[in-house]
Amino acid sequence: MADLNKHILRVGMLLGLFAIVATTMVAFTEENTRGQIKENERQALLEAISALIPHDEYDNAILSDTLLLPATKSLGTESQTRVFRARMEDEPVAAVFTVVAPDGYSGKIKMLVGIYHDGSLAGVRVINHKETPGLGDKIDEKRSDWILQFEGLSLENPISAKWKVKKDGGEFDQFTGATITPRAVVSAVKRSLQYFRAHRDELFAATEDKK
Repeated sequence: MADLNKHILRVGMLLGLFAIVATTMVAFTEENTRGQIKENERQALLEAISALIPHDEYDNAILSDTLLLPATKSLGTESQTRVFRARMEDEPVAAVFTVVAPDGYSGKIKMLVGIYHDGSLAGVRVINHKETPGLGDKIDEKRSDWILQFEGLSLENPISAKWKVKKDGGEFDQFTGATITPRAVVSAVKRSLQYFRAHRDELFAATEDKK
């Protein structure tokens, strides 16, 4: 009986030791993985921003020069988002916003919109959507170059009344069999330009967010 108790105790201690070692390894792996995931996310964000604002157009640390915006109806956001600010020799160059078109055919369409200080578009990229493959997904740069047409446009080019798809009397192409998706994107981009025009000075003058 004593031998049996010793055996049970020994097994229990081994199992306990194994659990401690396993937990330590999992925690160590998770910590290292978390750091790598954050770095990957940082690089992906930087690449997305750089697709809109080339590196040679700014000299500040754009991922650090940010401003935390509250939920903003004009941008279609329902929670806080960050605006990234590009500067050259401390002079404002452009801002990159998270913009959401709430009225896509299959739901919300999330975008990054870059706007130069003069109010012209640096570009637009869709970063998340659920639009129909082969139809609405042409808003994705990987599927079509449709999204590239926004580069260089502004509220004056075209005039405000023409910021619509052609079916609605505007200047932007819709997709065959899919008008709702491009209509939602065009409208959201226009609203972001209007927001930028109304808040440009305060966006660049606000204290840098260090969070």
